[in-house]
Amino acid sequence: MIETMTREPHVSERTCIVTRRRGAPEAMIRFVRGPDGALAPDIAARLPGRGVWVTGRADLVAQAARKHLFARSLKTSVAADPQLADDVDRLLEADCLRMLSLANKAGAVMAGFGKVADALAQGGVGALIEARDGGEDGRRKLAQAARRAESTAPVIGLFASLQLDLALGRTNVIHAALAEGGASTAFIARCRRLAAYRGVCLGGGAASGEDIEASPNGGAREG
Repeated sequence: MIETMTREPHVSERTCIVTRRRGAPEAMIRFVRGPDGALAPDIAARLPGRGVWVTGRADLVAQAARKHLFARSLKTSVAADPQLADDVDRLLEADCLRMLSLANKAGAVMAGFGKVADALAQGGVGALIEARDGGEDGRRKLAQAARRAESTAPVIGLFASLQLDLALGRTNVIHAALAEGGASTAFIARCRRLAAYRGVCLGGGAASGEDIEASPNGGAREG
């Protein structure tokens, strides 16, 4: 079964401890104090205990840790790792790749330049994936194929080829496509969350030439 984004019942908004602005839980990161006194990111919003929320951006998570806002909001001593923003980035990235793996097991993923080009020609593509370390020539040719097919599927360039290999159980994955449906929708939602956290471009689709890009260092950005 393909999972949807988690949301606490009967809760429409939460308040960011950094900006003091209210927002939907899906656009924020929840943190809880663990039994050992360490701060734990709770990206699925499922861990027990009182939580605090930060708008889902790496710079704001780093700021909350640097200014000791977690302890102040939780009203107790709590240890926030200096690398907390990077830890959250890795968790969000792993969540994306886990969903991609589930979509692959459900038979919703096609990998390889030829299969992706054929899928675009036939229609019904929900998302395109390009390894961020892939060649520009292949990226350009698939973008042309997407424009010919008038595809509006977003192009996701957040992951390295090795990460795609591990998620899909294949080797040298550079290009992949997801069929339209629940698997694609769930994966795109997670990728948009990761892209927003990194502060990178959110593309409208291959036909427009826009991508959901990777940050230059492939990780979290601190403002």
